[in-house]
Amino acid sequence: MTVLLVVAKAPVPGAVKTRLCPPATGVQAARVAAAALRDTLDAVRETPGVTPVLALAGRLADAEDAAALTAAVAGWPVLPQRGADFAARLVHAHADVADAFPGRPVLQIGMDTPQLTPARLAAAVRRLAAADAVLGRAADGGWWALGLRDPRQAVALRAVPMSTPDTGRSTWSALAERGLRTVPLPVLRDVDDWSDARAVAAAVPGGRFARQVAAVRRAMVVRA
Repeated sequence: MTVLLVVAKAPVPGAVKTRLCPPATGVQAARVAAAALRDTLDAVRETPGVTPVLALAGRLADAEDAAALTAAVAGWPVLPQRGADFAARLVHAHADVADAFPGRPVLQIGMDTPQLTPARLAAAVRRLAAADAVLGRAADGGWWALGLRDPRQAVALRAVPMSTPDTGRSTWSALAERGLRTVPLPVLRDVDDWSDARAVAAAVPGGRFARQVAAVRRAMVVRA
């Protein structure tokens, strides 16, 4: 059974989604992030045949919507993120899952793609079953999903500069250099700035994320 690993940061004001500010305030940005995370956790929970795991930076108790987020991961293994930078935290998260679930493949996602659905996640899991790795690139040049049949191969990420327009391409190359046969997943838009937030909210208008983006927009009108 594939481990579906969510790598996330606790939605604490001032610590998450700061590129949404302005127009959002720090608290509003954290509420948008909390909504994105809850939508993501729902999609993972409803994906059949996977074991959900959360690798978390920070404490949910300090986050916006803390009670609901805590309830959403009840019964999940929650692993603390560790490492000096984002690449190291990803490498350690995969290694920690490999220790906890020996021999299992891992599909890792983040909290920036609340438009994910159980069907899309299940399709990614199926693709991973027929490859060494899968990589879902993001429209901004990064990536939104990384799947590995052997999660210890995530060590390849140590050589990849993160959060750049070339991160996706560099990750693909790093996997190839380790001899891994990688299959692409669909390109998605992740949420970095306000234009991303508006576009993703429009794509999934019925979710919590869209409702929080709409709340920020209404507040903008009031402030104006």
